Amino acid sequence: MSASDEPLSGEQPRSQPVGAGSPVGESMLHVLRFLAATLRAKAIVEVGTGTGASALWLLEGMVEGGVLTSIDADPVKQRTAREALREAGHPPGSARLITGRAAEVLPRLTDGGYDLVSVGAAGIDAPMYLELGRKLLRPGGVIVFNGVPSTPPSSRGALASALRDLIQAVREDEGLVPVSLPAGPGLLAAAKR
Repeated sequence: MSASDEPLSGEQPRSQPVGAGSPVGESMLHVLRFLAATLRAKAIVEVGTGTGASALWLLEGMVEGGVLTSIDADPVKQRTAREALREAGHPPGSARLITGRAAEVLPRLTDGGYDLVSVGAAGIDAPMYLELGRKLLRPGGVIVFNGVPSTPPSSRGALASALRDLIQAVREDEGLVPVSLPAGPGLLAAAKR
């Protein structure tokens, strides 16, 4: 246990979701849980299920009875995440895990039906996910991208170019209120007006 993971004086340690550190922190997972709770999220879309760690944190922040839709092209990751959710005690109906490419799945979801769209790792498809994810948000909903530095990357390459395009698109969209957060490798979040 590191110093930042120790309970406050006199406080008992709490059980933590998979991959969790301190219940108060500044990691990307803490921010996701905070956003889900602040938005009183009933419906969230997650692009990139991974092993289910972010899904656990998102579900922890959501209102009771909310549903997380998590998309990943890797069926092995989906199985791992499903097991992590089961082990954490989440009922099967709390998460809808969809195996497939997000670019094909997102357009089939309900426009304006989601409180939060979380893109697990901003990659070369990030500008497309902004366009697709923005349509899914209700007014006041938030889209968040993990792995976006606060300063646009100056390097060359497809990823750096895509991140610059994403940052520029968010800045120029008058229908979004953006913020850059220094959590993890950087988070870019934008609320839909």
